[in-house]
Amino acid sequence: MKPFSLKRLFTNNDKAAKERRRNPRSAEGYDFTILIVDDSRTAVATFTKMLTQAGFKTLSAIDGQAGVTAAIEYSPDLILMDVVMPGLNGFQATRQIRKNDSTAHIPIIIISGEQQATEQFWGKRVGASAFLTKPVDRRQLFKEVFEILDKKSAAQ
Repeated sequence: MKPFSLKRLFTNNDKAAKERRRNPRSAEGYDFTILIVDDSRTAVATFTKMLTQAGFKTLSAIDGQAGVTAAIEYSPDLILMDVVMPGLNGFQATRQIRKNDSTAHIPIIIISGEQQATEQFWGKRVGASAFLTKPVDRRQLFKEVFEILDKKSAAQ
């Protein structure tokens, strides 16, 4: 048995170092762009930081109408859509995106502060691919993102 040493306690042991992520970060990043549509600058900054650290490219829009416009202009691979926004709300924006032939294929994850079943029902009814509640669990967000993007990649 080796004698106790503080140096060994704090050195990185390759055998002990394991990847904790289910989907490890890509060294060169992912070739996916995610549009974040939320009227809260804090939420946009938080999602942007999480997604860019994971290797995704991000775009943002501050309300529903700007989100619809950005979806048409940039054709992102995925949209994170808030529900309660001034002007065009998330349900209305999702409906417009689904009705437009150039954007109907884009998966949308609706993110809401409400946990009511009616919100989830309307989210699915207007064409959302998934529904998450705020505060968003990071693990659940990435699980949904990777599942949707894996399905999208397999379909192409």
